[in-house]
Amino acid sequence: MPSLFVILARERNTAIIIRRGPSKWYHLIRWDTNDDVFEHGAWIKGRIYEEKCDLSPDCRYFLYFFLPGTRIDDPTLGTCWTAISRAPWMYALTLWPENTTYGGGGRFIDNFNVSLGGYRTMPHPNFPQGRIQLQDCPAPLHESSGEIPGSDWCGRDQQDRLIYTRGGKLYRVEDKSEKLVADFSDLTPNPQEAPDWAKEPI
Repeated sequence: MPSLFVILARERNTAIIIRRGPSKWYHLIRWDTNDDVFEHGAWIKGRIYEEKCDLSPDCRYFLYFFLPGTRIDDPTLGTCWTAISRAPWMYALTLWPENTTYGGGGRFIDNFNVSLGGYRTMPHPNFPQGRIQLQDCPAPLHESSGEIPGSDWCGRDQQDRLIYTRGGKLYRVEDKSEKLVADFSDLTPNPQEAPDWAKEPI
């Protein structure tokens, strides 16, 4: 059964939905929370640690912690890594190698200042930081608010409306009634190369 985890942008009516399933596949979907328009992005096999991910306040950049699902031939990447891409893709623009899943991930302080979790390493030489600056401050995890029992995730959108996910479906509570916003339960993996705009440096 697929599950959805939502990370909301702080300055725009936009969010990233992280869809998990089937098995070790993950899919990113950009969501316009005002008009309920969806843009499908990356499909990737491995493990995204949803609670350690974040979205820049303007929704341009996605910070993620990733454990590959297949053997990586380049040992300089470590066994897993924290990276920043252009949402809703996962083409790494800057990348910090990790060798443990104990830490990793982070939070955007603003669009170009980031706090990383766990042990700190230098960015990989092939993935320079660009305009990203690291700050030494806490990087709290994203968590469900727990307002809807039995949901996979729940929280509040930018208009303070209650939203939640269950079984690959996205719901919103309006006027005390439940509305199905989108059904992503039947998606199947369809990996595509990131578009050129998603490969532009930060």
